Amino acid sequence: MLTIGKLGEAAGVKVPTIRYYEQIGLLPEAERSAGNQRLYGRKAQERLAFIRHARDLGFTLEAIRDLLSLSDRPDQSCAAADAIAKAQLAEVESRLARLTALKTELERMVVQCAGGSIADCRVIEVLSDHSLCATDHRHPESEVQS
Repeated sequence: MLTIGKLGEAAGVKVPTIRYYEQIGLLPEAERSAGNQRLYGRKAQERLAFIRHARDLGFTLEAIRDLLSLSDRPDQSCAAADAIAKAQLAEVESRLARLTALKTELERMVVQCAGGSIADCRVIEVLSDHSLCATDHRHPESEVQS
């Protein structure tokens, strides 16, 4: 059995994150020692490693919840897991396209900057007026983000 600190070290996850995962139901509530210390077994460690790896791959907590639910029923078809992974892949591809557009726009801005005064700075000019951009690199939710 591992304490929460040892579990965190083993999985590369901070203690408050482990507590949060327990709170939202991704990890089952830990057993407690006589001194009321959380204790975790091998299954909890494997589940936390699964969550950590899925987070590293960019899956949302809701997708991870669904994947964990699927993994708890190993006899069913993996079509639902495939669908979740395909949706994540599509999101990554979308982000890559946006990042490529951002890179292109930033390169264009930097190349066009004459290195003179701020009054003539192309970087400042383009940042002040999106219509001067060559690509639409905005995030789909940029209007609601702060």
